[in-house]
Amino acid sequence: MNSIITIAQVVVSIALIVLILLQERSSGSGGLFAGSGDGGFYHARRGLEKIMFNTTVVLVGLFALLSIANLLIV
Repeated sequence: MNSIITIAQVVVSIALIVLILLQERSSGSGGLFAGSGDGGFYHARRGLEKIMFNTTVVLVGLFALLSIANLLIV
């Protein structure tokens, strides 16, 4: 059972890495501090960007639950 949880953690973590890397906020790190012309750091998400953001949030929660389950089963 523990190996199944560990494998699931690896799969979820790889998916999280891919999703986070695909979410491009701005070109370069200057946009994080100075803001950008599209409304700054916070802006409305639409379409594919919204789906990727929501999927990332769900995968983070799933990863946290898998981590807790891995601790409890050991």
